[in-house]
Amino acid sequence: MKKILFVCVENAGRSQMAEGFFRKYLPKGFEPISAGTKPSDKVNPIVIQVMNEVGIDISKQIPKSISNDMIKDSRVVNMGCIDKKSCPALFLESVDDWNITDPKDKSIEQVREIRDQIENKVKEFVSNLEIN
Repeated sequence: MKKILFVCVENAGRSQMAEGFFRKYLPKGFEPISAGTKPSDKVNPIVIQVMNEVGIDISKQIPKSISNDMIKDSRVVNMGCIDKKSCPALFLESVDDWNITDPKDKSIEQVREIRDQIENKVKEFVSNLEIN
């Protein structure tokens, strides 16, 4: 089983959406997980709402701390960083960086745009995995 690890600082928005979309478009033989360097205590409620709008329930997800076990043997995707001191990409050797805006403190319309951007990135990522 090949692991895909989606990371961001709080694991409360972008990485949770990416994990949800990856599960929807899951290629055979892959397992997604998401984590953060400074996890929040809960997933952003607006993120849960906009994911429900597209039929993906992430309401039971809990933000997790990134660990060496998660990193080991994983392909890592960094969602982007605002907090440069806690950016997961600083701690990892090989990482894909999607540079997606953090939905924290954004309007629902902005979070929908971020959601759609993440879905498109995941679809592209999955199609590249299936080719390679």
